[in-house]
Amino acid sequence: MTSNVRPADMARITTVELANAFIDQQIKELRSQIGDKKVLLALSGGVDSSVVAALLIKAVGKQLTCVHVNHGLLRKGEPEQVIEVFRNQMNANLVYVDAVDRFLDKLAGVTEPEEKRKIIGAEFIRVFEEEARKLDGIKFLAQGTIYPDILESDGVKAHHNVGGLPEDLQFELVEPVKLLFKDEVRVVGKALGLPDNMVYRQPFPGPGLGVRCTGAITRERLEAVRESDAILREEFAKNGLAGKVWQYFTIVPDYRSTGIRDGKRCWDWPVVIRAVNTKDAMTATVEDIPFSLLQHITDRILHEVKGVNRVLYDMTPKPVGTIEWE
Repeated sequence: MTSNVRPADMARITTVELANAFIDQQIKELRSQIGDKKVLLALSGGVDSSVVAALLIKAVGKQLTCVHVNHGLLRKGEPEQVIEVFRNQMNANLVYVDAVDRFLDKLAGVTEPEEKRKIIGAEFIRVFEEEARKLDGIKFLAQGTIYPDILESDGVKAHHNVGGLPEDLQFELVEPVKLLFKDEVRVVGKALGLPDNMVYRQPFPGPGLGVRCTGAITRERLEAVRESDAILREEFAKNGLAGKVWQYFTIVPDYRSTGIRDGKRCWDWPVVIRAVNTKDAMTATVEDIPFSLLQHITDRILHEVKGVNRVLYDMTPKPVGTIEWE
């Protein structure tokens, strides 16, 4: 494999032709590195791990086993999409792990954001390790490390949560996109035939919806986050904002307010809409959403999402606010 230093003369991958040349080269390198051995990949459904999976399927086919862990903190439809694309369309060896109850039980009553993140990360490693030990003959561990990960962390891609696997597993790393920037990974993903809503998926935190269900996570509030987020994404796509706004999502805080529904008092949660633009994630500006669209989204959320009686729009730039709430 290539070194961790991006060659100065390496062309930026901006076209399908350059992407296809990169794919052809990586297939050769992957086959040379892996030979007839087996590879394991934690497949989140994000662009990085999805592109690595698609590359490895082309290079070594059934020698790859993908493990997709559903921890209950994914967005609506994401586990189903991973199964459809990789198992049904690409004929990959895909192990689907329904660990929703396991994760949510561990998170019950936990309010501190960093503790939630640690629980999610540690439990993911445990689940992935258990699945890895069920498989025989695995020699390599594939990861969606990209070039900024190397620049920033000088090591294993932490937010894929597989860097903490026990040393006795002794996997050799396979990192075929580690010299690419995120925009280049997307061009490669498009050339590999991955669907646009996977290739151009907006940034998503490692703990998933767990940081958007602030405070102690409950199944009811988590479902309110998931459903309201799906409505927001659908309406942004319909109205041409999906490619214009860098990141947009909903939050359901752990507090309630009084409302009126069907002539009766209700005591329900608010949904907060967040939509920001940024170039480097160090600063961010709030997107100016047409008021009529906000009214329409509000109407849908109030009528379609259970347990919600208010919709708010977060007007806070970064700084002072961060992009995520936790």
